[in-house]
Amino acid sequence: MTQTTERSVPKADAETPTFKLFIAGEWVESVGGQTFESVNPADRRDVIGRFQAGTKADTAMAIKAAEMALPRWKATPAPKRGEILYAFAELMARNKERLSRAMTREMGKVIAEARGDVQEGIDIAYLMAGEGRRMFGDTVPSELSDKWAMSIRQPIGIAGIITPWNFPIAIPCWKMMPALVTGNTVVFKPASDTPHCATLLVELMAEAGFPPGVVNLVTGGGAEVGDARVESPDVPVISFTGHSSTGKSIAERAAKRLKRVSLELGGKNGVVVLADADLDLATDGILWSAFGTTGQRCTACSRVIVEKPVVEPLLERLERRAKGLRLGSGLDEAVDVGPLINPAAVEKVGSYIEIGQVEGELVLGGHPATDGELEHGNFFEPTIFANVMPMDRIGQEEIFGPVLSIIPVDDFDAAITALNQTRYGLSASIFTRDVNRAFRAMRDFETGIVYVNAGTTGAETHLPFGGWKETGNGHREAGHAALDSYTEWKSIYVDFSGRLQRAQIDNQAASG
Repeated sequence: MTQTTERSVPKADAETPTFKLFIAGEWVESVGGQTFESVNPADRRDVIGRFQAGTKADTAMAIKAAEMALPRWKATPAPKRGEILYAFAELMARNKERLSRAMTREMGKVIAEARGDVQEGIDIAYLMAGEGRRMFGDTVPSELSDKWAMSIRQPIGIAGIITPWNFPIAIPCWKMMPALVTGNTVVFKPASDTPHCATLLVELMAEAGFPPGVVNLVTGGGAEVGDARVESPDVPVISFTGHSSTGKSIAERAAKRLKRVSLELGGKNGVVVLADADLDLATDGILWSAFGTTGQRCTACSRVIVEKPVVEPLLERLERRAKGLRLGSGLDEAVDVGPLINPAAVEKVGSYIEIGQVEGELVLGGHPATDGELEHGNFFEPTIFANVMPMDRIGQEEIFGPVLSIIPVDDFDAAITALNQTRYGLSASIFTRDVNRAFRAMRDFETGIVYVNAGTTGAETHLPFGGWKETGNGHREAGHAALDSYTEWKSIYVDFSGRLQRAQIDNQAASG
């Protein structure tokens, strides 16, 4: 039986705080006058706060504020913009524990993971602060004499930032930091499950010195707040992380206005375990990847593709270790697995358990966890299915919960085929002692990220993050590649010959 922990939690009362929108450097109420609550997923009786249910009119005001701030922000030298990002990173570092505990209370991930989430935001802020003094273009030789040729990056304009709830500090920073350092202004809509994390983040951004209107926060539902910026002719860039169907809808509507759109969507990530693998190490990596953040990561491992000779010893290790995982509030340092984000997520995971019981063999878990204090939260037992086929629904569809499918295969070639037989292509890993097979996996896995002898999670901010196929539309978060989503290239030619020179004409005549 999975272990649980109990705790007491403060309940909502008349002192529950109400938070505001941030537009043009001011905290303001929504013109619609409506609010919504954010609650603790580990205990739904704990109301974190009331937040503004933003409207299209609020979004229009935020876009206008961003538009008014844009000329001055674009004209600010990039190194100076980087200095503000650096100040923001310093503020996050000083407030790391406060941000982490607030995240765990609102989103549910265990405190160690929340600290990692905040650290990722700090890391990307420092990284992009440095881009203020780099932001490389190209300087190349001209084909003509006395002529200079180079390229530079320039901002596109207002960036509409739409973020999910599962990394409520890291992902907004992934998106906003490159947008801001390159000279764009931002209108930010966080997920409605985590508006408090977004508010705390924007408070620090204001304290760091971003000028009024450069960063604007509008909380609320996707239909009102998110769609308004997708449809707006004044927002030329949209960056979205979330559900695949929503991303496709955004892409279709944005295409009518030829907007720049960066999409980070679903994943169905696999770990390949070969017969020569270190099974104890593989077990560590699989458990962390499958049940960390309660499986609510786009990089979470939900498929383990195993050569048949080691299926049983690996499954024995996974079952034994998973039984010992502690469920409870992530604020308890002893807890391993926190809650799912909301009751709808519990229901969705439950529906896939029913499917899995038809397709595979239920080895462990399979039920909501309701013992003791857990009954007030959105908890689900870590679940393992064995004897799953590669094309079964639980082996193909993104569940976004603590559900792991074990898929037996005959050999390495069959493992590669099974891994690639999905419409997603975000992250994959392989456990093997064979260096030749490791390099084949690096080459042949159809994913944007590949790990060798590690799990499917743990991307670092200085390399590009993103996937192939329906995981996204080819853009990348993090690394210097992130700048591409928010900049236009401009090629510049300076002729100091004192005469008209015609490229591709005069140079050919001279050489002839």
